[in-house]
Parts: sequence; structure tokens; C-alpha cells
Amino acid sequence: MKIICIGRNYSEHAKELNNPVPDQPVIFSKPETALLKDNKPFYYPEFSNDIHYEAEIVIKINQTGKHIQEHFAHKYFDEISIGLDLTARDIQRECKEKGHPWERAKAFDHSAVIGSFVSKQTFPDLNDINFHLNLNQIRVQEGNTSQMLFSIYRILSEVSKFITLKKGDFIYTGTPAGVGPIKSGDHLEAYVEGKKLLDCKIS
Repeated sequence: MKIICIGRNYSEHAKELNNPVPDQPVIFSKPETALLKDNKPFYYPEFSNDIHYEAEIVIKINQTGKHIQEHFAHKYFDEISIGLDLTARDIQRECKEKGHPWERAKAFDHSAVIGSFVSKQTFPDLNDINFHLNLNQIRVQEGNTSQMLFSIYRILSEVSKFITLKKGDFIYTGTPAGVGPIKSGDHLEAYVEGKKLLDCKIS
């Protein structure tokens, strides 16, 4: 099982972090040990003082695929969820300054929180899905898949040019603006079209 992530897929998020808006998907990955599911709590690690939430629509791959054409991409996933790409922002800044890869900041244990999945048939249009994240019952992020720079289908096609996708892989499709820090005691709840799919407490 692989966890593939897309960075800077919402222009306003790229701008809030002073990053250039990309002209092709920014692809990175997390190991299987990053996955945190079943609404289990996230334990704040000792190595960072500035971990941020990033809420994202997630798809689950249902069959092996490589060099998938965009107009066939819909055949390679049946379910959608919402997840959190947790990022150690202080470590990420250090990595950027030194020109180092970001794994220490992005791929640490339990940094890929995942919610419950629902059938993609639930949604009339996958390019028009509303989602949002509450932090301690206050809405801090909201987005719509229509705002993506690269659609779910384009992402799946682009990733499969370089990485063979297999059944059970996850693709995190990028976060909208509004990312921010978490601390012990916080409570994160993520919703897709008003339905809560993710509940995570920070310990």
C-alpha cells in the first residue's frame, strides 16, 4: 500500500505559504506507517513544535494501473474520503533552506490521517465536492474540488505515468487555503458534503 500526495493543488494555499503556483502536479509520498485510521488519536511527537493540519479529499485505488489515460481514470477508484496531511512546518522550513527532501517533515508516523470512505456514486459531480475541516468546532478550512488546479482524473493520470498504482493505494489530492497549527487537546473533525467522515483528537 502506498500513500501518494499532491502538493500546491489549490492556488490560494500555494500563495499563503509563499510558494509558486505549479504548472504540473507536485507529487510526494508517505510510507504505510504514516497512516492513522479508525478515528484514533494523534500523539504529538517530540521532534516538532509546529505541526499543521492540511485537509484533503482522498481517493482509494481499486485496481492496478500504469500510464492511465485521463478519460479512463474514473475506472480506477470507487471510493472517496477526507484526510489530513499533517506537516511539521518547522522541519519543512529547515529542509527547504538546506535544499533537502521533505520526508522528515511530511512522512513521519501517523502523518496521514484518513477518514471513512464513501462510494463515489454519492456525488453527482466529482469536480464539485464541498468539504471542510473544524478545529475545536470552529471551521478553519473549506474547499471545493472545482478549485483544484489539477482534477482528480488528471492527478491519477499524471501519477500513473511515473508510479504504478495498485489496489489499496491512497491519493491525497491537495489542500485548500487555511492550514494552521495543532496542539495537544485539539479536536479535528472533517466533513464531505456535510457528512462527518473524520474525527481525530490530538494528545
